[in-house]
Amino acid sequence: MYSAGESEKMVGKAIAGRREDIVLATKAVLPMGDERNHQGASRRWLVTELDNSLRRLGVNHVDLYQVHRWDPKTGDEETLSALTDLQRAGKIRYFGSSTFPAYRIVQAQWAAREHHLSRYVTEQPGYSILQRGIETHVLPVTEEYGMGVLVWSPLASGWLSGAVREGREISTNRSAVLPQRFDLTRPVNRARLEAVERLAKVADQAGLSLIQLALGFVVAHPGVTSAIVGPRTPEHLESQLAAADTVLPPDVLDAIDEIVAPGTDLAPEEKHDTPPALLDPSLRRR
Repeated sequence: MYSAGESEKMVGKAIAGRREDIVLATKAVLPMGDERNHQGASRRWLVTELDNSLRRLGVNHVDLYQVHRWDPKTGDEETLSALTDLQRAGKIRYFGSSTFPAYRIVQAQWAAREHHLSRYVTEQPGYSILQRGIETHVLPVTEEYGMGVLVWSPLASGWLSGAVREGREISTNRSAVLPQRFDLTRPVNRARLEAVERLAKVADQAGLSLIQLALGFVVAHPGVTSAIVGPRTPEHLESQLAAADTVLPPDVLDAIDEIVAPGTDLAPEEKHDTPPALLDPSLRRR
């Protein structure tokens, strides 16, 4: 759904001629346009959209196909059955979930076993120093089931990039796209800024950049397999790749814990795995 599939076309051009050298992943479920049936985790849409993705990417299979969000309108058996058939057809090698609540991860694992279907082997949750909620429920579950964990937004939408600091003007790129997330008159954002300032001091004392601290933190957790970075420029990419070999010592991790306690989300309203009934009153009233 990123730029209505344009991102897949760009990736397809970038990997042309070296497909076998990479692990290629994509997703489905979120809306592709305004048509109400062009979304979801139904068999019809997953099969259709995978074919569309393969065409845009210019390949005959993807290594990891991910369900971008849990679809409450479609049962696990239907989704897993469709994904298993696509796997057996050779169009996908593995499949995974993304931003599933812990109880939905468990339910899907049970459904796969109950119906003799392939299972989700990865989960892609949001995780950063400022958003540590998955440590409470999600990571214990993924570790229990031996799932790979590919965390997104390890720089907390830029809060941990070094670009958001006290007394520094926030770029219009950030404030225009996510105005509430960077409105410093909001208490939640003041709390984040205070945490960032303290974290910057920890990074300085350890001889690290804030980016190295942030990326080193998320991959330090034994339940995390890798971190997804989202640079917009070559300079952003270089600064993030510099963190690839960062290993944070225990005293630095302890200092981070003192600033943001384990399992704590500084902005819980920004989570994407909230049960639907908490967002829609009609779902919790008879």
